Amino acid sequence: MEPLADPIAEGARIAETAAERGIALRLLGGVAIALSCPSSRQSPLRRRYGDIDFATSSVAKGEASRLLEGLGYIPDREFNTLYGHRRLYFADPLHQRQVDVFVDEANLCHRIDFRPRLELVPTTLAPADLALMKLQVVETDEKDYLDLCALFADYELSEDENGVNCKYIAELSASDWGLWRTIGIVSERTESFASHLPNFEAAGLVIARLRDLRVKLDTVPKSRRWKLRSRVGERKRWYELPEEVH
Repeated sequence: MEPLADPIAEGARIAETAAERGIALRLLGGVAIALSCPSSRQSPLRRRYGDIDFATSSVAKGEASRLLEGLGYIPDREFNTLYGHRRLYFADPLHQRQVDVFVDEANLCHRIDFRPRLELVPTTLAPADLALMKLQVVETDEKDYLDLCALFADYELSEDENGVNCKYIAELSASDWGLWRTIGIVSERTESFASHLPNFEAAGLVIARLRDLRVKLDTVPKSRRWKLRSRVGERKRWYELPEEVH
């Protein structure tokens, strides 16, 4: 069967097939949020989706690769040979679309190791991880803000995976001042975006939840490493610029 034209339906097809076969391959990014959040499919948060992003483990990447090829995707063999220990690319020429598979971690503006949490939810990463992947990007754009608004409109803060697990995010940032700082900046920008988005009835709820998240991040006990880095503050760049590897 050829890949489906609709990226949301296609992302679901791949993720559900992986789940049926017991392969650790989970959706992340905008398509995962579209599947997880009804708000993302309604105005004013509805948007277009292009490429499809997944996470897998180094243990499962062989099975994940064979699955994608079997579902109609063409591997970038040169890239996958060189960089496959951390990232894989597959093409859907029919729809001019790409599937990007992160292996073990996402190393964009900050290093996020998702191996311990990869299989918490059947077809996507857990809501906290979906949020974190957006909150750790310094150079955010409109689609990131729309996705974050959908997540925080549809999921309350929690200490488990039924909502956005703020305990996990707070504990992760308690040992990494740079990540803590980026989450703070991006969450404040998202608040401003939500407050100025026309006809966004859930804006107040999103703003309240983002503020509550920052309170959690501020009050959790910090590591010695965090405290040492905080003394330097923004005098030294605290994030990486995502590497253009393709």
